[in-house]
Amino acid sequence: MHLDEDHEQRTQGTESAVFIYRPTFEDFHGAVRARARRTGAGRAETALLPLVTICLTVGFGVSRELLPVVVAVSAVLGLGAGLFGAARGRRGMARRLHGAMATYGQCRTEVDERGTATTGETMSYTADWKLFTHYAETSELFVLLGGTRASCLAVLPKRGAQEPADVDRLRGILDRNLRKV
Repeated sequence: MHLDEDHEQRTQGTESAVFIYRPTFEDFHGAVRARARRTGAGRAETALLPLVTICLTVGFGVSRELLPVVVAVSAVLGLGAGLFGAARGRRGMARRLHGAMATYGQCRTEVDERGTATTGETMSYTADWKLFTHYAETSELFVLLGGTRASCLAVLPKRGAQEPADVDRLRGILDRNLRKV
C-alpha cells in the first residue's frame, strides 16, 4: 500500500490534529522532567539516588563513630550530590532520546482516534493507543507515556500545531484515549 493511500484510509471520517515540528533537546528534557514529576516510576527514579546517597553517608558516619554534627553535614552534602546526580541522569536521558529522534529531521505527526502517525525526513512510525496509558500536558508539550512496565515516551510540541484548534483537538483525543497525569 502506498503511503498516501494508507494516510487516506487512516484519517477517513475521523477527527485529527496535525503537528509539524523539528524535535529539540529542550522538548525531550521537558518531557523527561514531566515524567519525573507526574508518574510514580519517575518520582521513584528521582528519589532513589538521593536516598541511597544519604543512607550510605549516614551509615559510614555512624560506623566510624563520627560526631553527630559531622554525620548531619555529610548527610546534607550527600543529599545535594544525590539530587545533582538525579538531575544529570534526566539530562542524559533527554540527550539520548533527542539523539534517537534527531535523525527523523522535521516531523509531521497526525493524531486521531486510532493513535499517532509520525513521518520524518528519513523514517516514519505509527503507534496505536495500546502503547500509551497516560499523558501529561505542560505549557509547551504534550507527553505521551507508556504503562508501568513500558518505557515508551512520545513528545508533541505545541509549537508544531498547524492551527490553534489542533491543540484543543489533540487534548480532546487524548482525553478520550488516555488518562491525564
